[in-house]
Amino acid sequence: MQETAVPSAPPTPPVSLAALLSRDDLGLRQITGPPAREVTIHGAHTSEMSDPYPYLLGGELLLTAGVHIPEAAGRPGSFDFDGYVARIVAAGGAALGFGVAPVHDTVPAGLVAACEEHGLPLVEVPPRTTFSGVARAVWQLMARARLSELRRITEAQQGLAAAASRPDPVPSVLRRLAGRLEGRAVLYGPEGAEIAAAGREPGDEVRRAMAELARFVTGHPSSTATDTVAGTRLAAYALGPGRGFVLGVAAPHRESGDHTIASVAAVLLSLLTGEHQSGTGAARSSALVRLLLGARREEVAPLLGGGEGDGAVTRWYVVHARPDTGAPDAVSASALGAALGSPLVDAADDVVRVLVPAPPRAEDGGGVRPERDGGVRPEGDGIVRPEAGAAAPRKSPAGSGPAGAGPAGPGPAAQPGWTLGVSAPVAPAEWPAADAQAARALARARATRSALVRHAERPGFADLVPPGEAEAHARALLAPIGGVPALAETLRVWLSLHGSWDRTAVALSVHRNTVRQRIARCAALLGADLDDPDVRMELWFALRHLRG
Repeated sequence: MQETAVPSAPPTPPVSLAALLSRDDLGLRQITGPPAREVTIHGAHTSEMSDPYPYLLGGELLLTAGVHIPEAAGRPGSFDFDGYVARIVAAGGAALGFGVAPVHDTVPAGLVAACEEHGLPLVEVPPRTTFSGVARAVWQLMARARLSELRRITEAQQGLAAAASRPDPVPSVLRRLAGRLEGRAVLYGPEGAEIAAAGREPGDEVRRAMAELARFVTGHPSSTATDTVAGTRLAAYALGPGRGFVLGVAAPHRESGDHTIASVAAVLLSLLTGEHQSGTGAARSSALVRLLLGARREEVAPLLGGGEGDGAVTRWYVVHARPDTGAPDAVSASALGAALGSPLVDAADDVVRVLVPAPPRAEDGGGVRPERDGGVRPEGDGIVRPEAGAAAPRKSPAGSGPAGAGPAGPGPAAQPGWTLGVSAPVAPAEWPAADAQAARALARARATRSALVRHAERPGFADLVPPGEAEAHARALLAPIGGVPALAETLRVWLSLHGSWDRTAVALSVHRNTVRQRIARCAALLGADLDDPDVRMELWFALRHLRG
């Protein structure tokens, strides 16, 4: 029966004896034993004890000058070479290095015979090479091996994470894992049947052994087990306690780092299978199917986990986020969603969108109200700004800064390492409008270098004009630039940022000269003096009411 593997050597990247022998500066020569390429070394140790067994961990290249061997003193046969080598082999020693001079002029013939008998590689160390030099070379090779292993593991982690974000995550993860290990990867279900598999098909004996190993880990406390069948290395990983899913791996050889790579795949598959099995995951899948089949957003929203709050219409925030450095990936986007309390995450291009359920309203008439102690207030343009005199948002930790990041601020809080734009809380029917609100809030946050900016609505003079008349007036006023969306958007952002060229350029990701040219073009087409505050007010009114 299979048992969990216990390493017989220190958990360090091994190096090949052949790599050590290839060092010209050492001048080492193998006298007997298996081929050097088949021997791996986990370290180097020097000992002149007649019984080195108590001082070995396993996997070492044992170095000795034969001080304890009296053959040079003219008493051949007085030393038990067979017993000496047998103790090294019993301790797990990988090879024996014998230093020629100052004690012995040559490697004792009895030692050569004993090493050949026990299959222990024997290496001659020339007089010019010190044992410390050999040990240093071993550690240098191990350091290179460790760096190579870490690089390989990192690349594998990135590849597996990318595979997990694909539309078919489970088969993609299995394919990527099988490719990395040059073998076979199988996902077994709770009943022991193969759910999905990827990689080269093994023989019947290996397939049966892997299935048996998968059953073994589901019935024992250990979550991992290994075995070797027909020269193939097998491993099984239980995916989460009590769920019955198992990852099985079969590879023709085992390299340093393979266990770590397989463990990463097991963690990802645990999350994927756990989501598939959970009630919330099934509900979200049902919501997606209903949307694709034509259901309204209001009908499927309760399936997304927002709750209905005693019959009240569920409200949601739409959050747009960009990392402060680099581009978002699937793992960081999922972590952001977890921090905001929602698994509904969409990582597209350089912006992550998160749909976050809002708590039920305590009273009708939504909108963000001024906070006496929260440091935020809504402005007429629907964007929550920091109070005058507040500390710089980027310098404040989440929960304590302005821009609504603190507990007093409504909705999602600021997150370290991210710039966030948050919509007003809306009903599901208004999700597209909230998406646009969050996009504008994120652009404002980037332009003002704030950690978080919220969109908010409150009654104003614009509410005194019927929406239809307001929209008709807006279209007529803005008709000269209506055919060029870039001009209208640049004018809107420029007005919202009080005519700041630099901030508008940052918000639109264009050069400040481009902003100047576009604003000058708007002024010319509209025949308006954009330095006049009344003109700016009227244009802002029109831009806010222009739809489509």
